[in-house]
Amino acid sequence: MTNDNVLLAIDKLNVHYRQFQALYDVSVKIKKGSIVSIIGSNGAGKSTLLNTILGINRPTSGSVTFMDQRIDGLPTNRIAAKGLSMSPEGSRVFPNLTVKENLLMGAYIPQARKNKEAMLEKAYDLFPVLKEKSKQEANYLSGGQRQMLAIARAIMAGPKILFCDEISLGLAPVVIKDIYKKIQEINDEGITIVLIEQDVKRSLKYSDYSYVILKGNIVMEGKSSELPVEEVTDAYFGENKYAIY
Repeated sequence: MTNDNVLLAIDKLNVHYRQFQALYDVSVKIKKGSIVSIIGSNGAGKSTLLNTILGINRPTSGSVTFMDQRIDGLPTNRIAAKGLSMSPEGSRVFPNLTVKENLLMGAYIPQARKNKEAMLEKAYDLFPVLKEKSKQEANYLSGGQRQMLAIARAIMAGPKILFCDEISLGLAPVVIKDIYKKIQEINDEGITIVLIEQDVKRSLKYSDYSYVILKGNIVMEGKSSELPVEEVTDAYFGENKYAIY
């Protein structure tokens, strides 16, 4: 991927958990307005990469640059205020809060508070079922509805980049299909999307560019439409020439 219109650049990122090295010279570029997939199995390093971008982990070396400014080393709240938002793995919501209260929790940064009512209507337009259940506690939502709520809460902050961590996990195929259509709609409105996924076929189908991560290394990358599913699957498991051990 060229440097043209790059919104987020991760360059030669190394991350350790004490003596254990989790990421090895990872470099990723996210182009403005694109959908990018980071594909890998459990333990491959996807969550470590995401947490480092968002300031939860601190890199040992390397850099994370957003809109030409270094953000590695900044606290998570300052990174979020710059326009990075996440829908976390496992459809995590606040179970004892209502749907509306959950959504308003997403508008906690100052610039989002000013527009919270407009963003609330946008969230309801995107996911009408959330408006229907706005006064219901999130604990009583279905798995698919909780995932919708997690995504809607993330966009309440008015992000420039939305990170979606395993949004298809544990959901029925028909629900997954609907959620990915909504992801496309969010992208069509100008929000850059990063999909953190284990599902190879779906990741390639819905993204513009893909990276495969294995044992903390980026072992394959390219335009999603040009990457053969079989080769990506092999790289995913470390079974071909793209794998780095």
